[in-house]
Amino acid sequence: MRAARGVALLLAGALLAGCATTRPGPAPAAVALAGPALAAATARLQAREAALHAQPALAFSGRVALSKGREGGNGRIEWSQRGADYAVTLSAPVTRQSWSLTGGPSGARIDGLEGGPRQGADVGLLLHEATGLEIPVAAMAAWAAGARADGARFGEAEIAFDAEGRLAQLRQDGWTIDYLGWQPETAGGAPALPVRLDARRDDARVRLIVDDWRLGETAAQ
Repeated sequence: MRAARGVALLLAGALLAGCATTRPGPAPAAVALAGPALAAATARLQAREAALHAQPALAFSGRVALSKGREGGNGRIEWSQRGADYAVTLSAPVTRQSWSLTGGPSGARIDGLEGGPRQGADVGLLLHEATGLEIPVAAMAAWAAGARADGARFGEAEIAFDAEGRLAQLRQDGWTIDYLGWQPETAGGAPALPVRLDARRDDARVRLIVDDWRLGETAAQ
């Protein structure tokens, strides 16, 4: 598939610059919490999710490694989410090539690929047909922020915590997301957010390092 090879080459242009920093370390060990410890960790997660759902928008920028079988590479990612609407830009700093994805419940559009824009009602199918890659776009903003995606749409989530009561692993919609690093807790009331995660399903993988998080109205700037 020419488009898939094109995206793989675009990402590979950033491989030398980013591969060392996007290789994940070992995931914090999930532990079998029980009793008050489990209740406290679950309440903490629910409070984080409520705080995130109350935000009108969120955005992050960072580095991403995408792979599907033997295809893939590394690049820069910019993600903006307002409700169910998203705008994503993936770029290779070395070659300065980029492609963008915008959409929401009514469908999605990809710009920047060889052959012109592509549109479709199903973002997952559109991405796979256009690029050969598998990215959980509809749930990624929630998972990247350390929250469960809509259970009515993506099914019930299984969660595991580390010894400190932080979310260590989330399984939902066939994906397993390991949380490898978090922002330090602050006294300002804003929820701490993940800065490194590894998501995988079958031979598809998304590895993400977040350099910057923005919540609320600042996310739209």
